[in-house]
Amino acid sequence: MDFRRIEGLPPYVFTIIDGLKLEARRAGRDVIDLGFGNPDLPSPQIAVDKLAEAAQNARNHRYSSSRGIPNLRLAVANLYQRRFGVTLDPDAEVLSTIGAKEGFSHLMWVLLAPGDAAIVPTPSYPIHIWGPYFAGADTRQVPIGDGTDGAGYIDRVMEAWELGWPKPRVVVLSFPHNPTTSTVELADLQRLVDWARDRDVALVHDLAYADMCFDGWTPPSIMQCEGAGEVAVELYSMTKSYSMAGWRVAFMVGRRDVIKALSQLKSYLDYGTFQPIQIAATVTLNEATEYPAELSAIYESRRDTLYDGLARIGWDILKPKGTMFAWARIPEPYREMDSIEFATHLVNACDVAVSPGVGFGPGGEGFVRFALIENEQRIGQAVRGIKRGLTRLTTG
Repeated sequence: MDFRRIEGLPPYVFTIIDGLKLEARRAGRDVIDLGFGNPDLPSPQIAVDKLAEAAQNARNHRYSSSRGIPNLRLAVANLYQRRFGVTLDPDAEVLSTIGAKEGFSHLMWVLLAPGDAAIVPTPSYPIHIWGPYFAGADTRQVPIGDGTDGAGYIDRVMEAWELGWPKPRVVVLSFPHNPTTSTVELADLQRLVDWARDRDVALVHDLAYADMCFDGWTPPSIMQCEGAGEVAVELYSMTKSYSMAGWRVAFMVGRRDVIKALSQLKSYLDYGTFQPIQIAATVTLNEATEYPAELSAIYESRRDTLYDGLARIGWDILKPKGTMFAWARIPEPYREMDSIEFATHLVNACDVAVSPGVGFGPGGEGFVRFALIENEQRIGQAVRGIKRGLTRLTTG
């Protein structure tokens, strides 16, 4: 039997490294996992307490709303006003999703059909590449650069749209960017919004790392741009900002007709996240307002430990301004290896697991991604393991 939507999917390369890691641990080796971006820090205690309280009320066990309960959507609107100075109508411009991946995937269903095209970055978080494919559409992969060239990506998007046919209906972007950690400033996003308004192009911005920012820098929201409400929607997630990965709480905000269309589709697909989770998320957004900054400070310290440690042993990497990752070009003495081979070597010789760059699309070849999901002591141990195992690097 043919399975229509998954026939073209490549093997999920991250499972290769995961298998090696598990095999090594079964052999008694202490492999430090800096691969999967799964936050290790706890969710806010207020979220846990409110979830437990709300779950005791049998009325909350019934079907909820696929759009999100009203108080939750109001809390999101208040967050955008407080954080970005953006006014949103909670009834028409805010929609709750079951995590950002669900929201993005189903958004592609309402924006794209067979014969349509979307521009997506390469390398990229895999669902950004494959979401349009699941909708039967084509993707035009535009290089995002090595982590220092977010503004250049916007220039290349405009060029690709002008040269391509049929004209892409959707442009996908995500800053700060996973995996490259690329960033943009508000002026760059404004250029893109102005361009899209003239061409009837829908902009989809995944702001997953809205609060993971370092060195005093603050990521912009595309909704801060003049005219963004005419062309753009944005995804905001509690996964990283509040370390609530397993709770699956995210939101889509922005262009009213797009929010309405996705809301209509979701009314056929789901009844929303379990209502006690929505209640707990509401209280967390309203009352745990300092928690994202506390988490960001921890990730910044981990970033510095990794960056400084690798620099001392001769592996210079990009120092990210945001996200919970570091994007590292394979060091020169090992560049005859592809990213899977090099990541395999890091497990076998260094007891460190990372993500191969090619797992984020062909544009990621030649790189690996570190996830900052261990404390400073464990990251320091990982650096010592890398020094021990990358003999060509440490001996020159």
